[in-house]
Parts: sequence; structure tokens; C-alpha cells
Amino acid sequence: MNTKPCLTFDDARRMAAAAEAEARANQWAVAIAIVDDGGHLMWFQRLDGTAAISSYIAPAKARTAALGRRESRVYEEIINKGRVSFLSAPELEGMLEGGVPIIRGEHCLGAVGVSGVKSAEDAQVAKAGIAALGD
Repeated sequence: MNTKPCLTFDDARRMAAAAEAEARANQWAVAIAIVDDGGHLMWFQRLDGTAAISSYIAPAKARTAALGRRESRVYEEIINKGRVSFLSAPELEGMLEGGVPIIRGEHCLGAVGVSGVKSAEDAQVAKAGIAALGD
């Protein structure tokens, strides 16, 4: 039987705190979602001033990154290059930059999804959260 690492609640809390600190340092109002490797929500928060729609977009970006084991921006790029059939991919709803998988070795442990500012800034916040886990 194979074994693999998995995220804990403390991991999610630590990543969320780091992501929130990055967002606050830049005065960005964002929603932050953290999911496990199956795309199931472990943590969600929406900072004051964040648009309500971000409550849906951040978890969708996180699920897309976890299930695909790649940044959600990859799907956005594929679609923007003309492969619009990707819009019909099952379970992938957040195909916008801002979802980042948590990869350790050969394992995807989950993902962080952020929504509320420019897509590259969303990704910056997500990556700051993931960095809190260390190597």
C-alpha cells in the first residue's frame, strides 16, 4: 500500500495566516480558499471589502488547481490560445489565474485559491500562503 502526506488543519491555518498577511501588506481585499487533494474545502475567509463573487471564485480556483495538479492559470492560457473545448472539462470551474497547487515531491496535497484583485496578485497571495509550509 502506498502512503502519502496530507494537509492538516494546522497547515491550512498557517497557510491562511501567511496569505492574509501578504494580502494585507499590499492592501488587497481578497477571498482565500484552501482545499485538500480532492478539492474539498478545508479553509475559507473573505477579507472586508472583497466582492461577494470572490466567495465562489476562490474555492473554484483552488479545486481546479488541486484536481488538475497544476496552476489554474494553465487552463486559462489553454483556453485563451483557442482550445475552448476545455470549458467543458468536468469539475473545473475556476480556470483563471489564482489557484496554486501544493506540491511536495510527487504528491499534490491540495491547493490555495485566491480571488479579489488582479489575477497575478491573487496568485502572489496564494504562493505566499503555500510558502508558509516550508519545504
